[in-house]
Amino acid sequence: QVQLVESGGGVVHAGGSLRLSCVVSGIDFRVISGAWYRQTPGKTREWVASISSGSARNYADFASGRFTISRDNAKKAFYLQMNSLEPDDTAVYYCNYKYGGAWATNWGQGTQVVVAS
Repeated sequence: QVQLVESGGGVVHAGGSLRLSCVVSGIDFRVISGAWYRQTPGKTREWVASISSGSARNYADFASGRFTISRDNAKKAFYLQMNSLEPDDTAVYYCNYKYGGAWATNWGQGTQVVVAS
């Protein structure tokens, strides 16, 4: 069974930085793509960024230039470096993975990010 464990959230002031981690187990990490999403109460989950098995990256417009997605195959982990954080970035952040052309339907518990103004 594939498990996703997110960590690294916290409370920061506007302009600050955080680095989120997502450790993946139960699957060959080298062949999967990864993505980060976020969700605030009452809103649908929103895509933030994704990275392919070959480390090609894509970002949502709001994340481009501020966030960086990366991966470490040896540690079986995806990361999201978030800089210049804004109060609107406050959300629970989740990671997801794609295997065999399909994105997973199971999610981790997420990690809470709070950006204080």
